[in-house]
Amino acid sequence: MTMKKILNYLFAFGALATTVSCQKNFVDLDPPAQYTDAVYFKKAGDFKAYATGFYGQLQGWSFGNMDNSSDISANSNGNGSDLGHGTIIPSNNNWNYSGIRSCNILLSKVGEYDGAESIDQYVGEAYFFRAYSYFNLLKTFGGVPIITDVLDIDAPELFGKRNSRYEVIELILSDLDQAINRLPTEQNIPASEKGRVSNWAAKAFKAQVSLYAATWQKYVGQATDGDGVSVGAGTAGYDPSNINRYLADAIVQVKDVMDNGGYELWNKNADPSMANLSSWYLFNLEDGESNPGGYDKSTNNEFILYSVYDFTHRQSRLNISWTSWQLYPSRKFVDMAVCTDGLPADKSPLFQGYHTFTSEFQNRDRRLLNYLYAATQAPATITLSFGGLGFGGYGNSKFAVFGHGSRRPDLTESANWPIIRLAEVYLIYAEALYELNETITDEQLDESVNLLRARGAVAPLTNALATAHGLDMREEIRRERAMELYREGKRFDDLKRWGILEESLNASRLGRVVGDGSYATPFKNPDGSPTEAYQPNTYVWGEETVQTADGILNCVIISSNLNHSVMQRHYLYPISIQQIQLNGNLLQNPGY
Repeated sequence: MTMKKILNYLFAFGALATTVSCQKNFVDLDPPAQYTDAVYFKKAGDFKAYATGFYGQLQGWSFGNMDNSSDISANSNGNGSDLGHGTIIPSNNNWNYSGIRSCNILLSKVGEYDGAESIDQYVGEAYFFRAYSYFNLLKTFGGVPIITDVLDIDAPELFGKRNSRYEVIELILSDLDQAINRLPTEQNIPASEKGRVSNWAAKAFKAQVSLYAATWQKYVGQATDGDGVSVGAGTAGYDPSNINRYLADAIVQVKDVMDNGGYELWNKNADPSMANLSSWYLFNLEDGESNPGGYDKSTNNEFILYSVYDFTHRQSRLNISWTSWQLYPSRKFVDMAVCTDGLPADKSPLFQGYHTFTSEFQNRDRRLLNYLYAATQAPATITLSFGGLGFGGYGNSKFAVFGHGSRRPDLTESANWPIIRLAEVYLIYAEALYELNETITDEQLDESVNLLRARGAVAPLTNALATAHGLDMREEIRRERAMELYREGKRFDDLKRWGILEESLNASRLGRVVGDGSYATPFKNPDGSPTEAYQPNTYVWGEETVQTADGILNCVIISSNLNHSVMQRHYLYPISIQQIQLNGNLLQNPGY
């Protein structure tokens, strides 16, 4: 069964009957009337076909995945505004056990299988996707009920209490160990099956979970747990020593992927036709016409876990390019990019300030240019007026396709969506090392974050550089994560697990520096009055005086802090009223 056939049927199977009814489309079947629960799961092919349905659970193209309304986004695009503004209310969304049930169905049939062919890979996929589903529930709600059996509609487990986050994490990690022991290496997955989960993907995912659990426990602690008696999921299974245990295991898992997985960063900047835009083309990579160098998806060995799309078999069916151009970055994100000497803009003599439309982009990390202005391929020649590339004066290119309109009309973009790529593995490695040891060597930096900086054409991060310029190494590693994974759906989770959600989201989202009479910009006349390019009445919240990379200056306000009221309770979403009505033993999260 090829991945192209799989793509035609990517959806989560909620029951055995549903699965059986769909198999005739892509596997050889005996007469349909013979298919009952008693005869299914007798062949390895049955397990494979059923496990194929799990891939519908993977995160895919969605504008809800792009960090909208986070601190590095100057717009919400209708997504993320509830968390970004602190306006979350109980709803009926996201509490979904259908994927977990599907995995439990397959696992319940393993003991009955006596065929000659191995089903280890498909059992491994069931364990992986059960862990994947529970991790999504954990990140959203904290502790949730653990269900590992196939339940009848009146099973008492359906009316049980929530397990604590610590118990859920242990289940996730245990399931991932089971998956790792059964899944094939990437090298042993045939080309026709690429996109199925490898054991390297399971290791990388386990490291992601371990880092998340360790840093949440370190920086948030038990603040959102509740007592499990009157509110929340409680703290059963809490062990402070787990912080270091999780961090150590995360390091082991990603180091194995780094050394043995066979993955590599997709860096085609040595090809003159690519114009140093690898960090743009990577995210719209399809066929050989998706970039000037003629590179297609087969050249991408950076994506480790990803959702597969195909122009013929599974298009995105979203206005990816048009919408991407409207995902404006915030002042905070633009100032995050280091200069080519490896220093933050506020410490680098190479930073050119905000005096012209393009000065702040000179001598900066290529990722900034790739993500914001790649479509122009010539950021130094931009002459657009204020707001010409976005409401806040900035544009966004990440995810927009090469040749939009002619080569790829709206709705047909079909690049794969990255869930975990090698770049994140490097970032997990560096962060886990520092969190575990409160230090990281230059050699460890060179085998992780400095490989990303090299693709961005900036000098390496070293301990000497940090010491000489008063840099906090933890913050520099976090800076790298924010820059590299911009709009890949990681930001809200990072702010939560670092315990800085309120601090980060309650600040205003700002756009361009507009200066004043003493700081000339192209948007103000020498006397401080506005030019035609900048129209203050367009911005209902006016301007805010803030610290920038070039001192305290005026910037336009895109979303005022007066509209933000993020609190500790917002680290978790509330349990929906509907679920509480169905199961009176479910206790609401603290603060709701």
